[in-house]
Amino acid sequence: MEIKRLWLNRDPDMYAKWAELLGRAYLVADDQVDFSIGFFDGEKLIATGAIFQNILKCIAIDPKYQNENLLTQVIQKLREQLQEVGYTHYFLYTKPSVKYLFKSLGFSEIIATEELIFMEQGFPDFNDYLNEIKQFKQSTHENAGIVMNANPFTNGHLYLITEAAKKNETVYVFVVSEDRSLFDTATRFRLVVEGVKELKNVVVLPTREYIVSSATFPSYFLKDQAKASVAKVQAKLDAALFKNRIAPILEITSRFVGEEPFSPVTEMYNQAMKDSFLDNLDLVILPRKQAAGEVISASRVRSLLVKKDEQTLKKLVPETTFKELMKYKKIRGVHFGN
Repeated sequence: MEIKRLWLNRDPDMYAKWAELLGRAYLVADDQVDFSIGFFDGEKLIATGAIFQNILKCIAIDPKYQNENLLTQVIQKLREQLQEVGYTHYFLYTKPSVKYLFKSLGFSEIIATEELIFMEQGFPDFNDYLNEIKQFKQSTHENAGIVMNANPFTNGHLYLITEAAKKNETVYVFVVSEDRSLFDTATRFRLVVEGVKELKNVVVLPTREYIVSSATFPSYFLKDQAKASVAKVQAKLDAALFKNRIAPILEITSRFVGEEPFSPVTEMYNQAMKDSFLDNLDLVILPRKQAAGEVISASRVRSLLVKKDEQTLKKLVPETTFKELMKYKKIRGVHFGN
C-alpha cells in the first residue's frame, strides 16, 4: 500500500477517482479542500481524507478494504498535517451511522442532524465556548439572539438590533468570528460594540467556531458559488447547533433576522432556521431597512466605498462605522474584493 498527497486541482483523472470513491461512500465531492491524501493498492485509490483549515472532511474507505484499519491511518495522517501547520483543535463531519468509529478515535459529538454528525477534538473546545458566553448571561427571561457578520456594521444592522431590543429584555448579538471578510474580526466586533453602546440591554458576543463558521457553515462564505444541496445541509446543522446547544445557555427565546432579497444561501439559512426552530425558538424576520431608495446592505456599503460616494455612505452607516471607512480608505485605498 502506498500513501500519496492528492493534487486534485491539477490532476483531473485523480479528481475523478477521488469523486467516485466519495460517491460510493455517499459523500459529496467538496472542492473546498486545502490538503488531501490517498491510500493506493497499486493504481487503485482505496482510501482518502482531506482538510480545509482545521476541518477533517471527505473521508472515505473502499468497502472492500473496510477491515484493514485504514480509517485510523487516514485520521492519523490528517492529524499529523494539522499539527504540522499549528492546529491543536479540529472538527469533523461524518454520517450518523459511523459516529461510533470516530468516537473510538477520540472525537466528541457537538450536534447531530439526520444527515450529519458534527464532532471535534482538541482544545479549546465547545464546552469552553459555552463557559465563555455563560459569563455574560443576564438574569432576564425574554431574550433574543442575533447573528451578524457586520462587514461592516450598517444602519440596517442597527435597526435589526434596535427592534429586537424594544421587544426583549436582553438581546445577545453574536458577531461572526471567522476572519474571511474585508474587515477583520476585531474591527467588525468593535464597530458593533460602538454602534450599540446606547442600547443598554444589548450584549455583544463572539461566535468563535460554532456559529456561521468554516466549521459549521462553510457555504455561507461562498455565497452564490455554493452548491444548494450542500448549503442546505450545512444551514440545517448550524441552525440546530444554535437552537439545541447555544440558545438554552442564555435562555434565548427568539432569533431576529432580516429578510434576504440578495443571497440565496442566506435565504436558505433563514428557511433552515424556520424549519428547525419550530416551537422551541421564535424566528422573527423583519423587512430590511432602506436608505437612499434602496435596501441597506454591507455589500452596498463596500460598493459605495469603492465608488468614493461618501455622501450616500453617511446615510447607510453609523458615525463610528463611517469614521472607520474613511480611515480604511486613507490607509489601504479602496480597491478590494469581497
